[in-house]
Parts: sequence; structure tokens; C-alpha cells
Amino acid sequence: MRGDIRVSVIIPVLHEAGSINGLIDHLRSLPGGGQAEIIVVDGSPERDTLRAIRRAGVKRLGSVRGRGVQMNAGARAARGNVLLFLHADTFLPINGFELIGKTLGDRKISGGAFKVRLDRIDPLLGALIFIHDLRGIITRVPYGDQGIFIRGHVFQKLGGYRNYRLFEDVDLMERMRRRGYRIKILKENVISSGRRFERDGPYRRLARNLFVISLYHLGIHPDILERFYG
Repeated sequence: MRGDIRVSVIIPVLHEAGSINGLIDHLRSLPGGGQAEIIVVDGSPERDTLRAIRRAGVKRLGSVRGRGVQMNAGARAARGNVLLFLHADTFLPINGFELIGKTLGDRKISGGAFKVRLDRIDPLLGALIFIHDLRGIITRVPYGDQGIFIRGHVFQKLGGYRNYRLFEDVDLMERMRRRGYRIKILKENVISSGRRFERDGPYRRLARNLFVISLYHLGIHPDILERFYG
């Protein structure tokens, strides 16, 4: 990774005690991961995920619940000049940190994200995920499960995430694009958990996601949509 790129990985969590150490180990195992700052922000009053962390060198923060609020808290505590917002069930490609450094080596680019693949998925649903990726490539507005990264000073200028219960990630990227900041969607994939699809049934979950996304683009407030998302 470029010496002038210092990545802070911000992980908002809610009851992820069983998986958080595995994610930390994954990040540390990647080239450049040993130099990255890792910040875990727990939105649970019990702070059960923070108490489960057994790895040294991890910054642990408590916050009120809300992904946007938690990520803003992590950003305020971050010492890196690049912020990588990573869901607790999402894993970077093996050269993820190197790709971030290379991408932001171009001063014209202010942020970006990866494409996404689910860890368990049937072929038809995989084709629909491809459409999801294509939407992001065309619009340059990625979702949070794609591993969004952004220059710290740009994040501050945008005022961070809004305190929305849903689509806080899309809102930030839309504001970023409207302000003229360039976003690059990389061709490499992060691997995200398909647990919601598995729990709800893949096609029921997909239909619900598409329904909620459509309402968002029709102007329905994210806090109203959160009750339909589940």
C-alpha cells in the first residue's frame, strides 16, 4: 500500500460476538492489514461484541444503535486519512488494501467500493446480484455491503452519514456524487454473508429488497422504509 495512504477500517456491529474475531483475523492476514487501524463500534447496550474481542490492537467504541451513528463515531475516532466502512459479515479480497491504495493513488478519485458476492447463493440469484453490480457501476452509487472507502477529508466535508435507519450509505454516496467527487467501483469482489437470504428465503428477501429500494427512489424517507426491511 502507498505510504501516504493510512486506512482506518470502521466496523459497525450489533450482536456479532460469534464472528468478530474471525473478521479481525481476516483483515490482519491481508497484505497491508497489519498497518490498518481497526475500529469496532458496538450499538448494543450490552456491548457484547466488544466484550468478545480477543485480539490486541483493536479500538473498541460504544455507541447508540444506528449504523450511520456508529460509523460516524468510528470516523471521529479514526487516525487514518482513508476510511473503509465494512459490515461485520463482509470480507475483503486478498489484495483489498492494496487495491484501495492504488485507487486513491489517483488524486482525482475521492472514494470507491468493490463489487459484492454472497458466500452462499444459487445461480439465478447470482444473476440478479450481477444486475445489482451493474447498477452500481452505471450510477457510481454503491451500497454499504460493497465495502465503501472514502478519503477522510471528503467524508468530513460531506458531514458524514445522516442519522437514517436505512440507506444512509446510498445517501452519502449520492451527496458525494452531486458534489462532484469521483467514485470508482472496483471489479474485484468482497464476499458478504447470505444469511438474510438464507433466513428469509432467497427470493422473498430479494423481492423485499427490490420493493424497499424502489420506494426509496420514489422519495419515501428511509426511517419509514426500515420497518419493511426486516
